[in-house]
Amino acid sequence: MNATPSADAVFHALAHATRRGIVARLGLGPAGVSELALGLDVSLPTFCKHLQVLEDAGVVRSDKAGRVRVYTLSPGGLAPAADWLAEQRAMWARRLDQLDAFLLSQGDP
Repeated sequence: MNATPSADAVFHALAHATRRGIVARLGLGPAGVSELALGLDVSLPTFCKHLQVLEDAGVVRSDKAGRVRVYTLSPGGLAPAADWLAEQRAMWARRLDQLDAFLLSQGDP
């Protein structure tokens, strides 16, 4: 696992609806693989690949408790994507403020 996942890795991990669903479910608390896969029409090996993508991106982490692997959200796992989005939001806010100032400086026709 990459110690500092990139925004690209996080966005890739969140690009699939199944993985977004896993993240949403883990927002309620830790869960095992079978609980996370409950109700999904996906084979277990495919589902485990989804979990691996999320873990590789640093979005979730797993701990083994006996024979059960329990997944939790990783603190700060979404930070690279959130930081990128915040930068984009700030840039567009500045641009819109500049446009507003320009339009106001033009006065009435």
